[in-house]
Amino acid sequence: RAELPKTLTDMYSHFLLVQIKKKKHKYSEGHGTGVQKLTNADREVLLKLGQLAFEHLEKENIVFYQEDLEQCGLDVTEVLVYSGVCTEIFKEESVIFQKPVYCFVHLSIQEFLAAVYMFHCYTNRKTEVLQDFLSKDISSLEDLLSNAMEKSFLSDSGYLELFVRFLHGLTLKSNQRLLGGLLGQTKSSPQIIQRVINNLKEIKTYDKCPDRSLNIFHCLMEMNDLSVHREIQEFLKSENKSVKKLSGIQCSALAYMLQMSEEVLDELDLMKYNTSQEGRQRLVAAVRNCRKARLHDVWLSENHCKTVTSALICNNSNLRALQLSSIKLRDSEEALFASLGHPNCRLETLRFENSTLPENSCAALLSALKSNPPYLKRLDLIACNLEGAGMKQLYDYLESPHCKLQFKRVTSI
Repeated sequence: RAELPKTLTDMYSHFLLVQIKKKKHKYSEGHGTGVQKLTNADREVLLKLGQLAFEHLEKENIVFYQEDLEQCGLDVTEVLVYSGVCTEIFKEESVIFQKPVYCFVHLSIQEFLAAVYMFHCYTNRKTEVLQDFLSKDISSLEDLLSNAMEKSFLSDSGYLELFVRFLHGLTLKSNQRLLGGLLGQTKSSPQIIQRVINNLKEIKTYDKCPDRSLNIFHCLMEMNDLSVHREIQEFLKSENKSVKKLSGIQCSALAYMLQMSEEVLDELDLMKYNTSQEGRQRLVAAVRNCRKARLHDVWLSENHCKTVTSALICNNSNLRALQLSSIKLRDSEEALFASLGHPNCRLETLRFENSTLPENSCAALLSALKSNPPYLKRLDLIACNLEGAGMKQLYDYLESPHCKLQFKRVTSI
């Protein structure tokens, strides 16, 4: 009968309370039908679980042993009572004996409890925990959230993204009330919350992975700020999209919506969007859900090349044509070119226009072409500057009878 959760943090907070209620019912501690309140004993165990979750999330561990539980003050039987949160599995440690290994039922549960524990440490001024994790002094809620976000940017795997999203969601009074004192006393006034939201919208990403920058938009949604979401919905409905200047956070929201759309985009052309260099970099994430991508006037760092590479080699890849126009590649293209020979890659046309390919780029491209990518049919080099000895070697191969590609070369436009 109650209103359904609107955010992940809200949903996981309810999930935690449901597990507490199930535990109390099973052990005859209560039979109420309403939202179950946390007792002091519940809070103590959940914070210990949160400490376990936090310390091992930082190490990227998803399994732990009895001694790990004991270091956090947890008793094994105590943990198993909360069966919906933690379960016991067995893993063979040697050919002689088996040793019990513990894990959370899902990584997202570990990430949620880790966020709860870190928020609790902030409100209870356990500064050493925050300093050890963030390597900085934390004097305000804004410091905590901005530094946690910055730390998540440093991860290639994105293992802290959901953790950071939960941290932002826990700033809401509604979630704090729901968790019944588990987080401690917070000073998150409407003014502070608005400053956090403004900070999220103003974050600069530049060479950060486009997938990591998408999490900024998710954090806004966790804080129930739907303004950017509404702006992009209106933008998508507008007929003349090139007029409106898009900010970085709007580009993240647009990239997310295009990427998640059930309809595959016929063409992603960065020229059609009025935005900054950083905005174009954020839009690169949408390359995963289009048939043709024209990446124009954008510096592709190693992180951006990884995003394009993942679009080429993912299962059921839709990308058939890739045009790199007025782009800069610097020591980050080897994996991108190597992906042309991946079994999942269905790219048929590769076009470079008004771009500079340093010698190592030419060598990487030549190596990829010699592997005879099964689907690649056409390569265009239009007004491109190919540097070093690699230029001659590449052209010699493209003009040789061994090359089956349709090749177009124009030295100037």
